[in-house]
Amino acid sequence: MSSPSQPRVGPSGTVGPSRTVDPSGTVGPSGTVGPSGAPATPDPTAVPPAAPGARPARHYGLDVLRVVAICGVVAIHVVGTYVANDDRRGSRNWWIATAIDIGAIWTVPVFVMISGALVLAPRVHRDGPAAFYRKRFVRIIPALIAWHLIYLLVVRMLLRGEEPSAKALTQLLIDGRIYTALYFLWLIAGLYVVAPVLAAFLAAGDERRARTTAAVAMGWILAAFMIAGVANLNGTPRPIHLGAWTMWWPYVGYFLAGWALVRVRLGGWRTVLAALLATALLAEAVWRWGARPDLPVAQALFPVSYLGASVAVAAVCVFLVALTLGDRLRPSPRIGGWLVRLSDASFGVFLVHLLLLALIQWAAPGLAIGESLSVTLVTCVAVTVGSFAVSLAAARVPYLRAIF
Repeated sequence: MSSPSQPRVGPSGTVGPSRTVDPSGTVGPSGTVGPSGAPATPDPTAVPPAAPGARPARHYGLDVLRVVAICGVVAIHVVGTYVANDDRRGSRNWWIATAIDIGAIWTVPVFVMISGALVLAPRVHRDGPAAFYRKRFVRIIPALIAWHLIYLLVVRMLLRGEEPSAKALTQLLIDGRIYTALYFLWLIAGLYVVAPVLAAFLAAGDERRARTTAAVAMGWILAAFMIAGVANLNGTPRPIHLGAWTMWWPYVGYFLAGWALVRVRLGGWRTVLAALLATALLAEAVWRWGARPDLPVAQALFPVSYLGASVAVAAVCVFLVALTLGDRLRPSPRIGGWLVRLSDASFGVFLVHLLLLALIQWAAPGLAIGESLSVTLVTCVAVTVGSFAVSLAAARVPYLRAIF
C-alpha cells in the first residue's frame, strides 16, 4: 500500500502474450520509476521513451487496481462480521456474504504485488539504501506507532472496555496482532528492509532473472505452507508462526512477482483465459471454505488463505488482467486526477476503516451489523466512503497527513 510513483506504459493499448511495455517515466509524488536492467538485445515491443520535456503518461491500471483492492479489504472486514455469524450459516444471504468475503481474498496478495512493482524499480534505489530507508521509514514508522496506539487505546480499551495486562500487550505486540489488520504494516516494513538487496540483484539482470527469481521464491514459500499442511494431516503438526518481525518473509514471492510482471501484457484470448481461471479458482475457494467438504488433502495442499497456491495463482491472474485492461483507460484529466487521488488515499483507507467500523458499532449497538445482510452491506458502503473521505481530508492537513 505504499505510494511511490508508478511505472508508465505507452498509449498503444494491450500487447501480445509475452510482450512487455517500458515502465520508465515519472508519476506520482515520490520520484521516478525506471526500467530494470535491459536485455542485451533491445526489445522491439518496448514503448519508446517520451520526448524530452513531454509529460509521461500514467498507467491507470495500477490506480484502478489499488482502489478496487482496498474496497475489497473493507468488504472482507465488514461483510466478514455476517459470515462469522453461525446463526446465519448455510442460508442464501450467508452464501452471498461468503462470496463477497472469500471472493476478495486476492486483495492482500495483490497489494503486496503492487508494492513490489513500485518499490523494486531501480530508480527508487538510485541514491542508495540509506536514502531509500530514510524516505520509506519516515512514512511508515509514524503510521505504525500512531495507529497501534489508536487501536489499542481508543478501540480496544475505550470503546470495548478491554484491560489487557502488560504480559498480554507484550505478546500482542510480538505477534503483530494489536488489532486485526495492523499486521500489514509490519509486513510492508519487513519488505522495505530487504528491498534494496532485491532491487540491486534484479537491476543487474534482465526480465528473465526477475521472473525466475519471483517464480522460485513463490514456489518455495507456497511449498513451505503445503508441507505444514501435510504435517498437520499426518498428525505431527509443524505450524509456521509469523510475528511482527517475521510477517514479511512469506510475501517475498508476491513482492518480487509484482516487479517481474508489471510490464507483462496478455493477448486477447489469454486475458480472457486468465480472467476465467481467476474466477474459477476464487469460486472454488468460496465453495470449499463455505461447504467445508471432507477433502483433507486438498485443504492441506491448497489452503484457502493468502499463502495458498490456488489463491496465489488467482492473485497473479487478477494482477495481469487488471494491468492489461488498464492500458485501455484514457480518462479525462479531471477523472484521471480523481482516480490518482483515490489511489493515493488507499493507504489511509486501510488504516482508518476499522476505526470507523468500531465507532459505528459502538455508537449504534442496536444496528444489526452481522445480523442483517442488507444492514451489513450498507455499513460496508458507508465505511468505505467515510474512509476515503477521511483519508482525502487528512492528506490536506499538515502533520496529520504523516500518519495517512
